[in-house]
Amino acid sequence: MAVEENAGSFSAAQLLEKGIKDPVQVRQLIRQEQITGQTSGMCPGYAQANLVVLPKEYAYDFLLFTQRNPKSCPVLEVSEEGDRFLHKIAPDADIARDIPKYRIYENGVLTGEYTNVDKFWRPDLVSFLIGCSFSFESELLDAGIEVRQISIGCNVPMYITNIECEPAGIFNGKMVVSMRPIPYEQIVKAVTVTGQMPRVHGTPIHIGDPSVIGIADIGKPDFGDAVPIYPGEVPVFWCCGVTPQSVVMNVKPSFCITHAPGHMLITDVKNTELKN
Repeated sequence: MAVEENAGSFSAAQLLEKGIKDPVQVRQLIRQEQITGQTSGMCPGYAQANLVVLPKEYAYDFLLFTQRNPKSCPVLEVSEEGDRFLHKIAPDADIARDIPKYRIYENGVLTGEYTNVDKFWRPDLVSFLIGCSFSFESELLDAGIEVRQISIGCNVPMYITNIECEPAGIFNGKMVVSMRPIPYEQIVKAVTVTGQMPRVHGTPIHIGDPSVIGIADIGKPDFGDAVPIYPGEVPVFWCCGVTPQSVVMNVKPSFCITHAPGHMLITDVKNTELKN
């Protein structure tokens, strides 16, 4: 598998230290490949988005899949065929260059990770931008709830579950979830805060025992990084926009571009615009 390396990358904490909070400015740094790491905690208050890019022949089936699985795949924008630029959630953002890290799948096999996908772009590609749970993290922080991966500076842990998505056309497979440890006494507040934002996954899909949803070892996520769970905390699981990658690996379309897990598109949409 090809993997592009980069000598350095600004972290969320470093951007905040420099007072860089504007999505347009951060996307420019991403385009210049000065940011190549995961984006949790960047541009607090602005929504982030997952990416799935497919040839047009698969686009209708995938759009139907998102409609049947809105909690896992809440669509924020769909591009015109072949159009690399967004027009609504991040006007003039370049889909092929403005995400810190991409993945290429061919026939369901991950063949490489890249900091831009210029050379892979084709005129038949359709892009889907899907809501991301990173978007509600600033709302959790504002409510006084710690977000562990931001505190320790790593990626969120993500797991493939035993929960089947509702199939559509060729697309079917298991739901992926992200996990954040929440103190027991703050769970109701966390559910309330995230429930106000259904377009970025909304309320948790599961609270508590990971084995109930098919997670054998919470210390070994399928994507992202493991985080500590302290005494008095409960693992809380939200639907995750990495679900399409699990589905792609399952159904094996001929070609697909996605974001690398945790490496999101930062939009110009404020979280307040996504609330009920």
